Amino acid sequence: MTNPRAERVRQVAALAGRPARSRSGLFLVEGPQAVREAVRFAAPSVRALYLSDEAAARYPEIAAAAQDAGLQGRLGTPAVLDAMSPDAQGVVAVVSQLTATVDDVVAGAPRLVALLAHVRDPGNAGTVVRVADAVGADAVVLSSSSVDVHNPKVVRSTAGSLFHLPVAAGADLPEAVAALREAGLTVLAADGGGDLDLDDLLDQAGGPTGPDLAKPTAWLFGNEAWGLPDDVLALADAAVRVPIRGHAESLNLATAAAICLYASARAQR
Repeated sequence: MTNPRAERVRQVAALAGRPARSRSGLFLVEGPQAVREAVRFAAPSVRALYLSDEAAARYPEIAAAAQDAGLQGRLGTPAVLDAMSPDAQGVVAVVSQLTATVDDVVAGAPRLVALLAHVRDPGNAGTVVRVADAVGADAVVLSSSSVDVHNPKVVRSTAGSLFHLPVAAGADLPEAVAALREAGLTVLAADGGGDLDLDDLLDQAGGPTGPDLAKPTAWLFGNEAWGLPDDVLALADAAVRVPIRGHAESLNLATAAAICLYASARAQR
């Protein structure tokens, strides 16, 4: 491919916008790390793969994985790949949108789930997906009021973890909480004003009193700016604060999520 103004190139580039994603049911995956994981873990959903000559030489494992999966990659000039995405480092994939639901999550008998309520910053949402993957969580659920998980900034922030575990987007929050609780998970809200201290819960893990981090748990995380409103806090079984020892006013959402999820992973293991 040599023409950066070709219709196919414009169609790929348009997936950076939500209207094109909604019409097509596809989304854009940019960069060698994310594309590598898409090819390795979600090959049946990969609809197209594009590489520049330089990228194909630099990342031969992507072409090899694509070949093993029966995918046919296409080579394009640097100008073509830049027109598709200036952030892709010469590697772009077009992938069918995620279709996991809360029912799918529950069917997997999860022990640790991250539930995002009104999380609208794409970097934070993507980082929570990455953290959930790193701690060995079973799934991530995003409420319908949260950012589009197929937003290119979200996808890049997951660094490929989007393809490693179920991510259910567009969920009705009360219904998701009810389904997870019915499946046996305790729902804990991460909140700076929570009555319970995370360190205390870790010390008591496996004990007879209070929420037990060693048992199946869904962590509920809120908006970056205003946290969890009262009506959402009311959905949880308990509100838990991360102790702050220094003078910081608060923690970034993704940082707080990492601490809470790792605490649960430690207790469960």
